[in-house]
Amino acid sequence: MKKVCVFVGSRANYSSIKSVMMAVKNHPELELQLIVGSSAVLDRFGKVEDLIIKDGFTPDFNFYNIVEGENPVTMAKSTGLGLIECSMIFNNLKPDYLVVVGDRFEMMSVTIAAAYMNIRIAHTMGGEVTGTIDESIRHAITKFAHIHFAASEDAKQRILKLGEDPTHVHNVGCPRMDLVLNELKNDSYKMLSNLFEDFTGVGPSYLDLTKPFLLVSQHPVTTEFGSNRAQIEETLYALDELQMPTIMLWPNIDAGSDDISTGIRVYREVYNKESGTWLKLFKNLPTQIYIHLMNTCACLVGNSSSGVREGATIGTPVVNIGTRQNKREMGPNVINVGYDRNEIKEAILKQIAHGKYENAGIYGNGNAGTQIADILANSNPSIQKTITY
Repeated sequence: MKKVCVFVGSRANYSSIKSVMMAVKNHPELELQLIVGSSAVLDRFGKVEDLIIKDGFTPDFNFYNIVEGENPVTMAKSTGLGLIECSMIFNNLKPDYLVVVGDRFEMMSVTIAAAYMNIRIAHTMGGEVTGTIDESIRHAITKFAHIHFAASEDAKQRILKLGEDPTHVHNVGCPRMDLVLNELKNDSYKMLSNLFEDFTGVGPSYLDLTKPFLLVSQHPVTTEFGSNRAQIEETLYALDELQMPTIMLWPNIDAGSDDISTGIRVYREVYNKESGTWLKLFKNLPTQIYIHLMNTCACLVGNSSSGVREGATIGTPVVNIGTRQNKREMGPNVINVGYDRNEIKEAILKQIAHGKYENAGIYGNGNAGTQIADILANSNPSIQKTITY
């Protein structure tokens, strides 16, 4: 039986790999090993570890590697600490495969550790193009990986152009779509009926989600460090002019996170009376709740990849701000804007007027997890990689 180790380091990691974890856990020829670390174990980022356990998974190990500060120096140091921690964990677990998700800095830690310890690496969501340091990390992981699970045909072709063995490059779709298409079988309004009772947030105790509302998720752009507070302020000023019921998530842990959080806190202090009636903030929400919010919101605003990926399948009207998703493959549901309050406001109004879009069919048909598990069970690539051209 092959031992397949999955690392979850953030809320985005978990939603991106949950269906694969389920498929591996249920596969007769595979044994799931689970490591949880980075922001996924921290209370101030919603402690995703609790959701993972609630979903029926048992972590084999967890570790703490995040250095406070959310700046380029601490991000580099956190990557180094993750490398040290994971090398010890891998020495105990001795996995046959490590499954690496996407492009975040914590994934670089586990990838390097596995590569030096002769553990085969399976990479999901490689071959895509975006903004920020994630662009470089993603392609670096591709060159370490032995098996590639692309989320689209465009991404698959880019992996092949990087010289990877075609035998081990597979377009399986995005595992996040597995959750989306399965979850949307349920009634969204029913699933959201107890949102404000079940989850603690900051802001009004209740918003009527049967009426048009906005969903906001904006993260720091690491290559624009120092500008993130000004960027979130432009978004907040646009929202303030609209004053629609709004659910907003706190930013992720990347360099610049503190600047965004400070911008939000200062805004709430200055505009407390007004924002206190329409702006609700959550640290984190379960994947299924977020999917139903995307399905019912009038518009998703920010720079989260969920607007591009899940949004293309759900048909969510999206206003994508800035460069974080630069050049990523997008559906017609996305309007791209700069860091300008008027531009953001006008795009939101345009998307509200348009309403829901059709499924763009870019990121798969909802069976990525089972495909990945089957391929892992039947593949045995050489630990020594070679480049093909």
